Amino acid sequence: MNTYIEVEPGIELYVEDTGSGEPIVFIPGFTFTTEVFSEQVKHFSKTRRTIVIDPRSHGRSTMTVHGNDYVTHGTDLGKVLKQLKVENATLVGWSFGCLTVWEYIRQFGTAGIKSLAFIDMPPKSLSVQQDREWVEGPLDDMAAAYTNYLRNPKGQRDFISAYAAGVMVQRELKDDELNWIVDQSLKTPYYIAANLFSSGLFSDYRVEAAESSEAVSTLYVVAEHWAEAAVSTVSKLAPKASVEILGGHLMFWEHSGKFNKLVDSFLEGRG
Repeated sequence: MNTYIEVEPGIELYVEDTGSGEPIVFIPGFTFTTEVFSEQVKHFSKTRRTIVIDPRSHGRSTMTVHGNDYVTHGTDLGKVLKQLKVENATLVGWSFGCLTVWEYIRQFGTAGIKSLAFIDMPPKSLSVQQDREWVEGPLDDMAAAYTNYLRNPKGQRDFISAYAAGVMVQRELKDDELNWIVDQSLKTPYYIAANLFSSGLFSDYRVEAAESSEAVSTLYVVAEHWAEAAVSTVSKLAPKASVEILGGHLMFWEHSGKFNKLVDSFLEGRG
């Protein structure tokens, strides 16, 4: 079932809701859409109610200049889950979609959550102790990405193209694959993407990451390129969480079979 859910007057989120059984909910990352989770939908909808969401100003959801921050995205997620009558769910965030999940927890707690999976996102994006913590990247590099790239459509294309080829996957992308990834991002206009980027970089959800991992079963799936820093941070912040290492930032797309298998093992209590 494909549907639209109004989260406030004039703003609708596009949602795909397929399968039946215990619910699993996927939230895409910065400027990306439900389409990135196509292999997860095929797999998990065979045994579970599988829900994927386009956040506001992403994909087929309403483009708006209002609420392009992860506090609002967390509120939106709560409204979607309530309207769909989703209970006892596994929430799966990818990249900045993890911020949406942590913000949901900040606002609503973990009472209605069965388990959590966070795909390749540190709970705090930036730090002056960047050499000793798992963060998105050096402060100067992140500032340059915002200042030099997310100022016009060409800059957004160049930024996503470079990130896709250098960080998202480990093999060389075919032209049509790279074009598809870039087109996903460009559904969000550059001026909204800039808002989301800055909101994400200035987020700090270490408290929610720590507390939620104590309350419910939690899985982190992290990319190989920063696995050492990620494992160190998670082990200190959320020692009860499971950590798996796989591929690049888009590992659930490039290595969908391996990713789905390790999530299955986690959900079945073997993780």
